[in-house]
Amino acid sequence: MKMLSTVLVLLVALEHAYFLYLEMFLWTKPKGLKIFGNTAERAAASKVLAANQGLYNGFLAAGLVWGLLYPGAVAGVHIQAFFLACVMAAGIYGGLTVKKTILYVQGGPALLALAVLLAG
Repeated sequence: MKMLSTVLVLLVALEHAYFLYLEMFLWTKPKGLKIFGNTAERAAASKVLAANQGLYNGFLAAGLVWGLLYPGAVAGVHIQAFFLACVMAAGIYGGLTVKKTILYVQGGPALLALAVLLAG
């Protein structure tokens, strides 16, 4: 169970590192426009906000990696659980306010990782 939870937490961290990359560096590029369904004008107007959001996603990724690497097993699990809960909250909020798929893409993997982490 420990190995599975580690893999799932790492996948959620990698997902958020990818969100950072998309939002900070590709927001106004063709790939970013396609992924987020933006027009060039809308992306240009929201570029700073997207970069800020990308930075927050990077903090979520960093927190999850910190929890995985923390030397104390119990504290490491608590750190992972906290950051997974933050990811779930962001996914729920995004799903309710922006697009329903955010709930599944962001919140779903975090929920699965948290369930396996706490079951272990």
